[in-house]
Parts: sequence; structure tokens; C-alpha cells
Amino acid sequence: MKVNREDMRCYVVTTRDFLDGRALKDDCEEILKNGATFLQLREKNIDFDEYVNLGFELKEVAKKYNIPFVIDDNIEVAIKVDADGVHIGQSDIDAKTARKLIGEDKILGVSAQNVYQAIEAEKMGADYLGIGPVFPTKTKPNEKLIDLDEVRRISESVNIPILVIGGIDDESIYKVKNSNTDGVAVISYIFNSDTKGKNTRKLREISDELFRK
Repeated sequence: MKVNREDMRCYVVTTRDFLDGRALKDDCEEILKNGATFLQLREKNIDFDEYVNLGFELKEVAKKYNIPFVIDDNIEVAIKVDADGVHIGQSDIDAKTARKLIGEDKILGVSAQNVYQAIEAEKMGADYLGIGPVFPTKTKPNEKLIDLDEVRRISESVNIPILVIGGIDDESIYKVKNSNTDGVAVISYIFNSDTKGKNTRKLREISDELFRK
């Protein structure tokens, strides 16, 4: 297994919406040095070269802290950057094809919303699953929420690590305690904050207390 359950504890997904003139790599360094366990570069409206340049920058930051680093959706960028892997959604390329393209030695994360999708993703080579959104989130405001009972059923149906995403902060995280998730993914709670390092530390501390060893 290329990732372990502890890697899911405090999984951070990037956004440039709240940079206010700062460099993304500087914010990521602040976040990683304060306890983030995984980093995903997520960009939806960016050209290939800029995505690649950002990828190289964040790859070096993640390497400094020995944190897994994946690219969201774009396999071509992930390969060009030689990232640790890629994370894909249900509307993207299928997991089996993604695995063939990136190779067996790279990390493949897959988003899933139900047990069937989770089982299929594992069969096709996924190393971990992202489940969500579990709470309302501005990042994906129109998506149907995933019931925490479904998260538990997904966890019981697969043997790979899972995490939940969507509206996670230092309060809502307690609501997922009994869902058998291995950790949480977060965007706004950390990036939309003037205390990114403090928020990261707090979420990591809570995660270490709540989630299974």
C-alpha cells in the first residue's frame, strides 16, 4: 500500500481563492510544517504550463516535509511533474485507465459517493477514497450530501483508507467520529483563515484523537 491510514488524518486540498497576494507555496509550507499529512494541488481554471509550474513548486514543499503530494484530476500534469500521484472524481477518467497511465508505483485517489463506486474504485486500483461532501460547502454547493451512515457502509466495504471532505472544520469534525473514516480533507477552514498554521495544528490534534489507529 502506497498510503496508510495515518496519511488521511489531515489531508489538505489547495485553493488560491484566499491568497490575497501571497504565494501558494508559502501558504502550503505554513500548513505542512504545522501538521498536514497529505497535500493535493487542485486547480480548475488554469492552463497546462501554469499548472505544471505550480506542481513543481508544491512538490518541493511536500518533499521537504515528507508528505504525499498528488494532482487533482489532471493526469498529464501529474506525470509531467512526477507527482506522487493523482486524485480523480467519478466524472473524470475511470480508475482503471488512470492506473494504467500513472503506473503501479504512483498513488491513485478516487472520489466515491456510495458503496458500489467505492468497491469498483478499489478493484480498479485505487489506493484511497475521498467521500463527500458530507456537510454543506461553498466549494461544491450544488452536490448532494453523503450521509454519514453511507460513509460507514463504504468504510466497511473496502480495505483501503478513506477520508471525508466537505464543510470540515474544528466543530464539524466531531460529527464524523463514528463514521469509520480515517481522516478528513479540508480546504476553506485552513486556506480562508489568517491563522492557517494554528488551524492546521488544531485539526491535526483533533484528528489524532478521533480516528482509528
